Amino acid sequence: MTKPWIGAQPKVCVAHAHYDLKGEMERRPNPPPCVQVNNLADLEQVVADAEVLVVSMLWKNHILDWAPKLKLVQSVSAGVDHYDHALFRERGVHLCSARGVNANAVSDHALGLLLNLSRRLFEARDDQRNAYWRLTSSNPKDRLQELDSKTVLIVGFGGIGARVARLCRAFGMNVIAMRRSVPQAQPEDVRIISNRDFLPTLPQADVVILTCPLTEETFELVNEEAFAAMRPDAVLINVARGKVVDEGAMIEALQSGQIAGAALDTFVEEPLPASSPLWSMDNVIVTPHAAGETQFYERNVVDILLTNIGAFEAGTPLKNQIV
Repeated sequence: MTKPWIGAQPKVCVAHAHYDLKGEMERRPNPPPCVQVNNLADLEQVVADAEVLVVSMLWKNHILDWAPKLKLVQSVSAGVDHYDHALFRERGVHLCSARGVNANAVSDHALGLLLNLSRRLFEARDDQRNAYWRLTSSNPKDRLQELDSKTVLIVGFGGIGARVARLCRAFGMNVIAMRRSVPQAQPEDVRIISNRDFLPTLPQADVVILTCPLTEETFELVNEEAFAAMRPDAVLINVARGKVVDEGAMIEALQSGQIAGAALDTFVEEPLPASSPLWSMDNVIVTPHAAGETQFYERNVVDILLTNIGAFEAGTPLKNQIV
């Protein structure tokens, strides 16, 4: 079969502010020719000859006008809501996500946030800084919590949600997971519910963990009505997207004691503005959209990229193809 690239190998362009994906590719045998930039201005200067573009946070839809030879865009992130899918179809350019690239990292982070909340490790760190020895409370409700026998509702049951479920089960938690459709055969030790059962199920949950993609269905899914349905001792963990939550309603619920706390990795506006009250709330943990960060990120992305370059050459299905 004649290869679809203009040359013997595709010309690859990497555009990312932080990741050295070119360096990772060059550690592989017979890597394709690659140029790497870390800002949009430099990308405009080099992308005209690119046949494959590896990008995420620097993406702007007008980049398609700069790259007439482009055949494949490999997103560095799992989320692809910022790409104009219709425009990709119009231009005949394939788009693939990096779904699964950070499933381990994000699920690890979600469990770290859960343990931080239940064991109040953030409070211990503050006490350490102040050289304060906190005494055991005479009120059991004020003491540290155990996860065993608590109920977690995981919203989104893809690769990340499924691994979060396994980790929660290892701690002895009761796991409920929400997905679009309920399978005929329920997974072992996990109760699956559909979207329509979200609000009625919320009062059962000690913890709500968001791992779902941002879609029309999930936009502000956790809103004022949802917070009203949650128990006052329940906590929210968001490793999905900021816009899955009505941030104003969440702040009000946290300030009023309608829910007990939150651990948040994603926000409506990022970076989180210094003026946000979330920074100073004692019952909130903020991490800077770092759940997917791992020392293996470049390796995992390049694995998907090279798989898709090979599939494109062979005319076989692409991994995580969106368009």
